Amino acid sequence: MNAPYFHDDEKAREYLESVRWPNGPVCPHCGCIGGWAIETKAVTRKNGRVQPARKGLYRCSENACREQFSVTVGTVFESSKIPLSNWLLAAYLLCSSKKGISAHQLHRTLGVTYKTAWFLAHRIRHAMSDQGGGLMGSGGGVVEADETYIGRKPGRKMTRGAGHKHMVFALVERGGNVRSKHITGK
Repeated sequence: MNAPYFHDDEKAREYLESVRWPNGPVCPHCGCIGGWAIETKAVTRKNGRVQPARKGLYRCSENACREQFSVTVGTVFESSKIPLSNWLLAAYLLCSSKKGISAHQLHRTLGVTYKTAWFLAHRIRHAMSDQGGGLMGSGGGVVEADETYIGRKPGRKMTRGAGHKHMVFALVERGGNVRSKHITGK
């Protein structure tokens, strides 16, 4: 816990860049690589004259998508006003404690509000969950599909049938994962 990236936001950003992009920055929008050894850089560090440059801000080249991005885009740290050093320290504490850590303990350790600690803990736990990004049934397992109707759509009167309910579609792998999706329309 004495590492500099747990206490300094600039060091935390540099550490995260070295872990996420060991060979230079990569645009999360289009996949362009910012190889610093290449003469024509696809990704450049942003340093504008009109607005002061934000540290850690990159821009994709003129030939690619031209989007701005930082190391936090596409991660659990994205769109958060919580300092990056607090994020890294919270992730370290959640991963290193044998029996887990409560939001109250995070609140006391990090010196943030309980609401912030709860948000940190839940987002980090969600990032660590097994999402199972592969194809269902790819190992030869059986996949079953089914739909159901639940609840009631707002503004709809109860009628006979399922026209006033929300439709949910689910794929179930026997002895494995379940994926469900709310179906919109009509």
